[in-house]
Amino acid sequence: MPSFHNGAVEIAYLDEGEGDPIILVHGFASSKNVNWVYPTWVSELRKNGRRVLALDNRGHGESAKLYDPAQYSIPTMAGDVLALMDHLGIPQADIMGYSMGGRMTAWLGLNEPQRLRSAILGGIGIGGLIEGTGPGESVAEALEAPSLDDVTDPVGRTFRAFADQTRSDRKALAACLRGTRELMKKEEAARIDVPVLIAVGSTDDIAGSATALGEIIPGSEVLDIPNRDHMRAVGDKVYKTGVIDFLSRRG
Repeated sequence: MPSFHNGAVEIAYLDEGEGDPIILVHGFASSKNVNWVYPTWVSELRKNGRRVLALDNRGHGESAKLYDPAQYSIPTMAGDVLALMDHLGIPQADIMGYSMGGRMTAWLGLNEPQRLRSAILGGIGIGGLIEGTGPGESVAEALEAPSLDDVTDPVGRTFRAFADQTRSDRKALAACLRGTRELMKKEEAARIDVPVLIAVGSTDDIAGSATALGEIIPGSEVLDIPNRDHMRAVGDKVYKTGVIDFLSRRG
């Protein structure tokens, strides 16, 4: 698996296919494989003539594990995406992030719009981006608990079980969660000036309302993924079809 360094931090990534580049940014406690390869996103996008890049966020997958929350701010983690683009000489790309990756993508849309052809915010609505309904301290504590049996908080149990399933470094994930707490202000989201698609499962109570976020981000489109929660929306056909349609209309 190829990798590069952003400063002292080693970041693993994949780079497959040919065509206009799209960069995939996975969610908290996931990885490029779990979020994008196994649910066939990479193969579907390649079939549609795209060059597909995906990174393991710091603290995740095959990338470096760090244990200081200060090393996981959203601007710092979004900087890893820009560093990947610079490493490969890509001036501009479509970027799709899921959940935490969606927060990183929104930050890039606000602060580095010239690097984005479009932003696709998956699994992130007004709650996850602005109101703070995403995983909190109870999830960090669940990750640090001796075992899943010691966790009573239902959201904490979900994320702990997921982290165990993906054999993640739970201490690095807890640091990441504590470092990525800063939310985007409503007035900042209203200044995002790139084409945006917001795609959220209709039963996703972690992301919050896609429609409410769509009303804030000018000109954004909203895609509801029917009968899917935060974990199960990722590989849904409606999500894939909607994204490919959105990208095709971007030219």
